[in-house]
Amino acid sequence: MTSKTDTTCKIFSFQDYKSSPDPIFEIAAECLQPSPVPIIIDNGSFQTRAGWACKGGEIGAPRLLFKSVAARSRGAARSETQIGNDISNLEPVRWLLKSQFDRNVVVNFEIQELMFDYIFSHLGVVTEGSVEHPIVLTEAPCNPLHSRQMMSELLFECYRVPHVSYGVDCLYSLYYNNALSNLTPLHTGIVLSSGYHCSHILPVINGRLDAGNCKRVNVGGSQAASYLQRLLQLKYPGHLAAVTLSRMEELLHEHSYTATDYHQELEKWRSVEFYEQEVHRMQLPFSAKGLGGVVSVEERQERRTQQLRRLQEINARRREEKLQQDQERLDKLLTVQELLEDGYLEQFHKNLVQLNMDSAEELQSYINKLSLVVEQGRQRLLQVIIGAKISLCQASEMEQPMDEGDGVTEMDPDFSEENTEIEKPVQPVFNMAEYHQLFVGTERLRVSEILFQPSLIGEDQMGMMETLQYVLARYTPEQQEALARNVFLTGGNLQYPGMKERIERELLAMRPFQSHFQVMMASRPAVDAWYGARDWALENSPGGAGWISRQDYEEKGGEYLSEHCASNVFIPMKIAKPVPRPAETLLVPITTMTAASPDSVSASPSTVLAPTQT
Repeated sequence: MTSKTDTTCKIFSFQDYKSSPDPIFEIAAECLQPSPVPIIIDNGSFQTRAGWACKGGEIGAPRLLFKSVAARSRGAARSETQIGNDISNLEPVRWLLKSQFDRNVVVNFEIQELMFDYIFSHLGVVTEGSVEHPIVLTEAPCNPLHSRQMMSELLFECYRVPHVSYGVDCLYSLYYNNALSNLTPLHTGIVLSSGYHCSHILPVINGRLDAGNCKRVNVGGSQAASYLQRLLQLKYPGHLAAVTLSRMEELLHEHSYTATDYHQELEKWRSVEFYEQEVHRMQLPFSAKGLGGVVSVEERQERRTQQLRRLQEINARRREEKLQQDQERLDKLLTVQELLEDGYLEQFHKNLVQLNMDSAEELQSYINKLSLVVEQGRQRLLQVIIGAKISLCQASEMEQPMDEGDGVTEMDPDFSEENTEIEKPVQPVFNMAEYHQLFVGTERLRVSEILFQPSLIGEDQMGMMETLQYVLARYTPEQQEALARNVFLTGGNLQYPGMKERIERELLAMRPFQSHFQVMMASRPAVDAWYGARDWALENSPGGAGWISRQDYEEKGGEYLSEHCASNVFIPMKIAKPVPRPAETLLVPITTMTAASPDSVSASPSTVLAPTQT
């Protein structure tokens, strides 16, 4: 972000980032030998990250990072769908954007299949009919069984992958940061995670997720961006089109912060000095042509003179063209009349027919009228030229500077400049650049406050810290102490400056007197989940604990989950067996034949209802 800082204000400009299409990579040799390397996919609701489970270098980092959106016009073919970075600017096609997520749960598997196609093709997977690499995929905390079942069906049936492992993104981030801090994986703590659509409070007991006490708050980065957009559109109704969601996300990521004490911080903004020092002026693009600067009376008069001169030139040109056309028409008619005078009657009558005339008298009448029109046109053109020269001379005389003192002296001989001071009227200065600036003041801290006070945006639910207190209250005091000693923050929506200090202050007010707690922020809250999944795949080879094979999928169903340290808890779907119906009496029709008598040729059957036991 480029900025211009002076003594009074800070002026920033929107970057309006444009994404460029992702290249199609070739698979490195170490990704195929001695066995196919797992593909790590962090399937985020805001951004998808994909790469290989390799250590170090470029290949050990996410190869693809793109927004989890797809755009396809109605009626367009599947191949015409644009994915992620193929869409350079989201705003013109925002009404076409679709995501595979409903909040943080995958529900649209048609879009999810397009995402997988995009990932595999750009990573260089070109095998026919199948993907030979194991897949490590992130999912939502407490993911519904139906969503996992559909995801397993897509991976095993459509792509025929050999192994799949599911894990929770924020637990992978915890796993990665514990390894950086040399902490044992089996520990107790609580994870606060905030993403694009919602936030989670996840207690971890002895290294495993306590799914029964997990809570979700339906506030995230998308709600913050929409809230900031509403605030600025109400503040600047003249710039509604310029206040786009993409620019609001840029303001969130680069200009917002979290107040340690919200109300005390708002009081600071009442000070004019504090406001001038902390307000961020966002410069919108604008054109100063014909609008910028101060327009004086002389400049307006000059513009009017120029416009009048241009109109006169246009009219003179049109009159000249019309006069030329009439003159050519008159010359043609005179040529035809000369044929009659010279005695060429046959050619004369042929030209009369072409002119749609009947007699020589009609030709003579038309020549007289056209001659009059040509003469009048010449006189008018001459008058226009003379008038234009006169107005040009007058304008040049008006532009000559005149000494104000001499003019006043001529009107009043007793006037003296020593005794009288001439006051010139001060005209208001209109600054076009300042008119196209967004003053982002208290909005910088108000947008992040919705995590703690969802009521600011009309959400009738607890904030993140109230939910944390509710979750802690479900444990014994000893467990609460262990959980509070390891509070871990992760997720892209917790990267606001001051977030860690705010949570520490809230915990200090929440916890008992002289109790201990510790808050740790992820090293890279947005991408640590991918690195944690990569490290887990390097330490756990496919086929071991935490991996689902194709045989497991076929035998145990698509909702099956092989648990590990960063996964959800698998709760199998309980299908109630049908209760056997009690024995009851059924009426079964029995058909009997009566004996044939000598007098009868055929016997009619009779039906008897006999009771039977089931």
